[in-house]
Amino acid sequence: MPGSAAIRRRPTQERAKERVERILAAASELIAETGSDAVRMSEIAARAGVPIGSLYQYFPDKPAILRVLAQRVMERVREGLIASLTGLDSGREAVARVDALIEGYYQLFITEPDVRDIWSATQSDKALQALDVEDSRENARVFFASLKHLVPKRDHQRFEAASFLLMQLAGSAVRLAIAVERKEGDRLIKEYRAMTRRELETFFKD
Repeated sequence: MPGSAAIRRRPTQERAKERVERILAAASELIAETGSDAVRMSEIAARAGVPIGSLYQYFPDKPAILRVLAQRVMERVREGLIASLTGLDSGREAVARVDALIEGYYQLFITEPDVRDIWSATQSDKALQALDVEDSRENARVFFASLKHLVPKRDHQRFEAASFLLMQLAGSAVRLAIAVERKEGDRLIKEYRAMTRRELETFFKD
């Protein structure tokens, strides 16, 4: 199951899988309501309708739950990245698609408070920080593999490095944008999109 690396005891039976899903759904709801810092394990167990002992059977602590939730968001974003970048035939189309992806990524954080808070938690947890960097690296592999046919071979090494930077900086730009007032955040994302377009246009042949 997605995010199973952070689960202490991996469920195999359907009943156990359903219990884990209830736990994760309860955690997401509580995080959206009060923020991850305020959420206690006992509250998650109560909301999920499971004994506290059962909760600890699967998750040793709250950061373990956050890691699973973060991995699920990452997988969701990567699926969108793959779908959006598949089958592109021109640099102009690629730039437009990437621009839309950045805006969509920003809107995900605006419209889903639990996603916003989960990502904020990555800044204070070393395991989540490492997960965030590896996620950017994997997204960069997808990005590079999907678009390298539009870039002259002589520029592939530079484009590969730029792909990693763009993926990591997208997360940083969005986190900054949601940390300030909405109007300023919108301006920051607009500027980041423009910077990304300019950078990508230096690579593509058309």
